[in-house]
Amino acid sequence: MAKWGEGDPRWIVEERADATNVNNWHWTERDATNWSSDKLKSLLVGLSVENEEGKCEVTEVSKLEGEASINNRKGKLIFFYEWNLKATWTGKSNAGVKYKGTIEVPNLSDENDMEDLDISVSLNKDEPDTPLTNLMKTEGAEKIREALGNYVGSLKTEFTQGMILPTANGVAKTQTTSQSKAKQDKTRISSSGSTTAPVNTGVKIPTCKFSMRETFLTSPADLYRVFLNQEMVQAFTHAPATVDGERGGKFRLLDGNVFGEFTELVPDEKIVMKWRYNNWPCEHYATISMSFLDRSNETELKVECRGVPDSEEERTKEGWKRYYFEAIKQTFGYGARLF
Repeated sequence: MAKWGEGDPRWIVEERADATNVNNWHWTERDATNWSSDKLKSLLVGLSVENEEGKCEVTEVSKLEGEASINNRKGKLIFFYEWNLKATWTGKSNAGVKYKGTIEVPNLSDENDMEDLDISVSLNKDEPDTPLTNLMKTEGAEKIREALGNYVGSLKTEFTQGMILPTANGVAKTQTTSQSKAKQDKTRISSSGSTTAPVNTGVKIPTCKFSMRETFLTSPADLYRVFLNQEMVQAFTHAPATVDGERGGKFRLLDGNVFGEFTELVPDEKIVMKWRYNNWPCEHYATISMSFLDRSNETELKVECRGVPDSEEERTKEGWKRYYFEAIKQTFGYGARLF
């Protein structure tokens, strides 16, 4: 059965299990349409730009037509996506006047580079002219292009988690993933031609490492206890939390948005943990190492982060500053100096 049209370079033929699969290859196809629809909306809605004239924001994705899928064929992942989308933007001038317009992207496709996307921004016909239209056509369009690029990147990393991996020796291995994601596989045809350990040639997640330092007006022992005591964690996060402050103990906080496991504990000196946001690729954790340094009447906290997805670097830094550093200082009175 041919897909996507004969003559198309993405053309793939799906074979029955008893067909002439002489090389013992494995392939799957996963439908990414629903996931893509949700991802595109989450990336676009709320996107904003502003200047001295006022502020504009994408408030709604009003039309999203198309499809997306990933095929694992003969040791290669083939990505297909084609979207025609329309969104609504609203603007508000510094004088308080409100405006409304539309954004159209008719050619978000695997055949087009991000630079070649047609991003059309217009002001609704019944609206008076405003400099905010130009703001959306320039800075707004670039932010939209960046968001759509993030979608493509996530499709190639985040969504591929759990697909059957192509291997050179004919053994298919499934990545660790949740049952709900595994059910999204539309086709899974395989045969057991060898028992040799497979060579993993799946998609790797680009990651980064960085470090942060913060000073708290308290002792290392008191600050160390803040991270391991469930009641204290609930106090500075202002939400229910589960914290098992022992080596191998699990934690979950901020309404389940952050969770992980303590892997090394040196009392009053060091905490090492597996740590992740709940929307990171399945089973992917960063390694967070915290060192508590005694600086006479204060404590310097050094936080080293490794394995953070590239696209999550800034969000992770800001999250630690806001939900850990600043929240702990405000809750327990450990000072307000930031650097």
